[in-house]
Amino acid sequence: MAEARELLDLIKSRRSVREFEPDMIPQEVLDQIIEAGTYAATGKNGQSPIIVAVTDKDVRDRLSALNAEIMGIDSDPFYGAPVVLIVLANKSIPTYVYDGSLVMGNLMLAAHALGVGSCWIHRAKQEFERPEGKEILKSLGIEGDYEGIGHCILGYPKGEYPKAAPRKKDWVYYVK
Repeated sequence: MAEARELLDLIKSRRSVREFEPDMIPQEVLDQIIEAGTYAATGKNGQSPIIVAVTDKDVRDRLSALNAEIMGIDSDPFYGAPVVLIVLANKSIPTYVYDGSLVMGNLMLAAHALGVGSCWIHRAKQEFERPEGKEILKSLGIEGDYEGIGHCILGYPKGEYPKAAPRKKDWVYYVK
């Protein structure tokens, strides 16, 4: 029971972090976060997603610039996070978007459990539809019909960890 309460507390307390320290996450912590992502539920256990772990600053900065261009901004859409986990999913699997979304959820919860801040950054779909994005995947040996689901940015929070906003009143409707 205590473990269940701890898990529920983690779910309730995880928030998106949008300001990070520059310190790199230790490899063993990063590996644990990634492993949690690989255990996400997927439709019929199709395991359509893949995770690209970017810790190389030059590649991270290229992705940031591409994402910023798509968003129409000049600032860093990754908020200075030193790690970007890109979740892509095989479009031939009917549940690929849902599968990738569950991977993102697992990554963010695992990060929170390990004291690492995270945030889901969109526009991965648009990034990897562009020639620059396709070239990045090709350079990594990733071939196939993948769609970008999201970027899970990771790092140690700068300042205080965000607090949860109150839940809306009409969140749940019971049918008994």
